[in-house]
Amino acid sequence: MELLLDVEDTAVTRQTAEALTRVGSLPAMRLIAIALAQADDHRADWLQTGVHDALVGPSGAPDVAAVCERLAQDPEEAVRRGAADLLPWADDPRY
Repeated sequence: MELLLDVEDTAVTRQTAEALTRVGSLPAMRLIAIALAQADDHRADWLQTGVHDALVGPSGAPDVAAVCERLAQDPEEAVRRGAADLLPWADDPRY
């Protein structure tokens, strides 16, 4: 979580979000959702950039949209909120 919300280095935020999105697992995307729920607008922009980079990159990413849909049903409110913000990015990487 510290890497996703690094206050001193936005490159760390972007690269961590990109790496976790490339993994695309439920735990990886859950971390991004929680970070997104806690992030200020500036940090959220860098999280979005990292997710976008993974989704449109040459090796792509797993079905992140399906994972986000599952996270939108999570018992934890912050996860649901972050997943709701992530879902449009996953559905349309040009977002």
